[in-house]
Amino acid sequence: MAEENATEEKQFAIQKIYTKDISFESPSSPKIYTEKWEPTVDFNLGTNVETLENKLFEVSLSVTVTVKCADTTAYLVEVTQSGIFSLSNFSEQEMGPMLGSFCPNILFPYAREVVSDLVAKGGFPQLLLAPVNFDALYSQHLQQTPGSNTVN
Repeated sequence: MAEENATEEKQFAIQKIYTKDISFESPSSPKIYTEKWEPTVDFNLGTNVETLENKLFEVSLSVTVTVKCADTTAYLVEVTQSGIFSLSNFSEQEMGPMLGSFCPNILFPYAREVVSDLVAKGGFPQLLLAPVNFDALYSQHLQQTPGSNTVN
């Protein structure tokens, strides 16, 4: 009986996925629409984890995309895609990768879709963000902050 309690099954569930914050700016319109379209793209990601209550966590993925033609900003998109996740019976060592890699990987396709929709509605050619290796980003984060196993 005691052994059954010690090896309780790990449980993971998505409670909710939602867009928490959204912004689209096109500071050079309408002039930018008449310029030759040779864009450069600057893409940044960030994650944040907040404990809501026992076994419930909000994980937020922030995506910022700045597109310029020459030195002129064509548009700036900022999206924070969030989710509420239930995690139970994971060890402390497992929680870091779950919250810092696994959950952001679930959120990224939603954020990518929001970015693509905003860019198209802004009158610009479709922007499809490339897949992201969240395992590698999480590993890089651990190397930069020794002693940490979670992303905040």
